[in-house]
Amino acid sequence: MNDAAEAGATLETIVSLAKRRGFVFPSAEIYGGFAAAYDYGPLGVEMRRQIRDLWWQAMVRDRNDIVGIEAAIITNPRVWQASGHLDTFHDPLIDCLNCQARLRADQIEDNTCPECGTVGRFTEQREFNLMLRTQVGPVEDESATAYLRPETAQGMFINFENVQQTTRKRLPFGIAQIGKSFRNEITTKQFIFRTREFEQMEMEFFCYPEDSLDWHTYWKKERLRWYYRLGIHPDRLRLRDHTPEELSHYSKATSDIEVQYRWGWGELEGIAHRGDFDLTQHARFSGKALTYFDPDRNEHILPHVVEPAVGVDRILLTLLFDAYAEETLENGEQRTVLHLAPEVAPAEVAVLPLSRNDQLVPTAKRVYDVIRPHFRTQYDDAQSIGRRYRRQDEIGTPLAVTVDFETIDDDAVTIRDRDTMEQIRVPIPELPDALRRRLEELRPHVPDHDEIAV
Repeated sequence: MNDAAEAGATLETIVSLAKRRGFVFPSAEIYGGFAAAYDYGPLGVEMRRQIRDLWWQAMVRDRNDIVGIEAAIITNPRVWQASGHLDTFHDPLIDCLNCQARLRADQIEDNTCPECGTVGRFTEQREFNLMLRTQVGPVEDESATAYLRPETAQGMFINFENVQQTTRKRLPFGIAQIGKSFRNEITTKQFIFRTREFEQMEMEFFCYPEDSLDWHTYWKKERLRWYYRLGIHPDRLRLRDHTPEELSHYSKATSDIEVQYRWGWGELEGIAHRGDFDLTQHARFSGKALTYFDPDRNEHILPHVVEPAVGVDRILLTLLFDAYAEETLENGEQRTVLHLAPEVAPAEVAVLPLSRNDQLVPTAKRVYDVIRPHFRTQYDDAQSIGRRYRRQDEIGTPLAVTVDFETIDDDAVTIRDRDTMEQIRVPIPELPDALRRRLEELRPHVPDHDEIAV
């Protein structure tokens, strides 16, 4: 893929919009906040739910070869010993001797502190484990130490046998999960791009070893298709295969779907070929034979695994960046608009009475009640109609339904398009179908699987 032009918004612009309109708030702001912690407001919650639902629909409900689970966040610490997290899940840590900033050594450029600009004055490098510890039980000693999970993947590996026996799935099949993970990151950056608490969507696809590289290619294409469905501009997405030096010792191949932000290309999703490492490790540490018995081959097989993994928070940030635009209208007026695809917009339709006039409000409420069961809908009657249009543009609502004084006579309303600002008149009884047709027209084109080159 060719490099894309930079996204239009700066990080500061997106942070301001997110707070002002109720997408994302600094956590515990009234107490001065808490580093790298954020709360999601009314619009952010709706977007996150849409992202999760769309992922679950594509990965589980639309397929017959993937099932879902929800594993515990705090589990037996031996899980993390077997997975290698206790021994190897480290980042290199150094301190700046001038400003005392704690930094990742592998992110220092030109031996310069990114916080104060001092050159070459750092402590010796030491390893910092990213696992967040907690205590389980009434006695706080070493035997009570447990960990908040740093990824959701291991919960699926340790349930491989349970899922296989209860669902009777035959290879190839997958296990999917959505849930919170925690990493004690040394440095957090770019708003919700990297935080210590985040929500992951991961799927472990178990397959025959000889087919695993083909499945890795398959999932690269499928995951790209999904982002096209969300409406992210294809020129802002690229697929980057890891070099041999980057690969984990157990991996045959790993690829990242990357997005171009103002600060450069950043990882959105990883698609990893994990081989049989995880099942082998848990079998060794637990004493359980985590194999698949193939009735056709009459033998036990140790499957290989392909893992697409992504964070909900990072997708939300990507969508805000990609959709943001500042436009000058024909009359010279400026507007800010989020060109979000209908499937990910916090609201699909806004109902806007022309004013709070007593003649209009009952009809507007009736229209709201008619369409609310069918669409994610907002009702907004505060300030002038022009301000309300701009407000809905800024939060990405694709369509607005205006109830005016003509409605009282003709029982019809006006549908306004966010992107073109064109308006059409529709009778209220026909409104749900008209909205449905227009939203369908606004959905992004998604290429077929075979049309995607990886």
